[in-house]
Amino acid sequence: MAEYNIGDAVDRLFEGMHWNARMYSIRMAKEWQQIVGSTIAKYTYNISLCNQVLTITTDVAALKHELRAGKEHLIKNINDYFKNKVVTDIVITDIAVKPKEPHSNLLRNG
Repeated sequence: MAEYNIGDAVDRLFEGMHWNARMYSIRMAKEWQQIVGSTIAKYTYNISLCNQVLTITTDVAALKHELRAGKEHLIKNINDYFKNKVVTDIVITDIAVKPKEPHSNLLRNG
């Protein structure tokens, strides 16, 4: 029987129960401003993470263009932030319906 420390045991439990994706979704919602900075966080909403694809909504055309141009850099920054491969692709949308609470759907749909 292999020996594990408590951290390894918790990691294996999260992986086995497929809780890691949900945990990253929740953390991303709570830490979005720290991850991307206050300017991007201010103008993005409806952030969702599903199957390692991050969907970001913004109604600012210049920001949408900048996010698309810097998509690979943002993926690397997010994965570096979490020290894991959390995001493999990013989709930027411009749906005009804003939620009352920024980034709130990550907590519901992660």
